[in-house]
Amino acid sequence: MKKKILYATLLIVVAAVALYRYAYQDHRDISSEKATYVITIPELEKEFETNDSLALLKYQDQTIELTAQVTIIDLENNALILDKKVFATFSDSLSKSIISGKKISIKGRFLGYDELLQEFKIDQSSIITN
Repeated sequence: MKKKILYATLLIVVAAVALYRYAYQDHRDISSEKATYVITIPELEKEFETNDSLALLKYQDQTIELTAQVTIIDLENNALILDKKVFATFSDSLSKSIISGKKISIKGRFLGYDELLQEFKIDQSSIITN
């Protein structure tokens, strides 16, 4: 009887540790990851126009890199809109040297396409070149 209690307790402890490790995994550091895709906004648009569900499967939660012109700067929310098509949020504060109309390269995690606003969403972005 004592062996059964010991095995049951051991099984519960192992299951609890496994569940804890699954639930509290380390967070990804997108800024240190290598970009899975280096793409332009027109290429991204074309793929989503051709087959949006296939394109979403391909890019969602992937690290992408793109170069585009800054359209709108939102320093309060640490966000940029690029080429009026990409909404990118940044983990760190944006530099005051970023100006509207300037081309920059960013890397971030692709979230998806917002059909209502007709823009692509990227978070955890970082600026590669100014």
